[in-house]
Amino acid sequence: MRGTVTGIGVLDKAMAIVDAVEFQPMTASEVAQKLGVNLSTTHRLAMALVEHGLLARDGENRFHAGPRFDTNRLALAARPILAELRDQTAESAQLWIRRGDVRVCQESADATQELRVTLPVGWVLPLAEGGSAGRILSGESTQQEDDGTDPGWIESISQRTVGLASVSAPVRVGEEIVAAICLVAPLPRVTSTPGEQWGKFVAAAADELAALLSR
Repeated sequence: MRGTVTGIGVLDKAMAIVDAVEFQPMTASEVAQKLGVNLSTTHRLAMALVEHGLLARDGENRFHAGPRFDTNRLALAARPILAELRDQTAESAQLWIRRGDVRVCQESADATQELRVTLPVGWVLPLAEGGSAGRILSGESTQQEDDGTDPGWIESISQRTVGLASVSAPVRVGEEIVAAICLVAPLPRVTSTPGEQWGKFVAAAADELAALLSR
């Protein structure tokens, strides 16, 4: 293991794991071998780092740098996409990310109509409160059409707040959901359902952002 940096043992061990996988994904056993640390300790710390977004784990159980390292890049990439979605629909578009048991509004493009839904960047909501973005970030599958196809979105009507409707789509990088794009509107402006009215636009925006992040 590398030399102590701060003298705070657990913190230094955790950051040594982050350093080890920053440029090359590794399994817990590979990290433990490289650092000379007990495997169970390495796995426990690595999983805690995943929960905090400092690490992520792929389908082969390899750890790599997590979404917190991409926060600024994510917000910058999403900004023009959210603005275009807002202009297409005339409703507020938001980017949400998960932080443990809560979700955080990372970027927002507010509607210009007098009656609109606005939340400032940095606003925090518990995942347990639901809403379409919260359900996406909790890992809920997107809704299926009657013909069995997946439209790529989840809708919510007065679920978290009475009088509001939303539709959200996952932003996937590889197999991981790194964010959710959400369109939210006052219920009186929903002419059918939020998904039927705007779902294709939200799903397309999420796919566009995912493609940018995957480059």
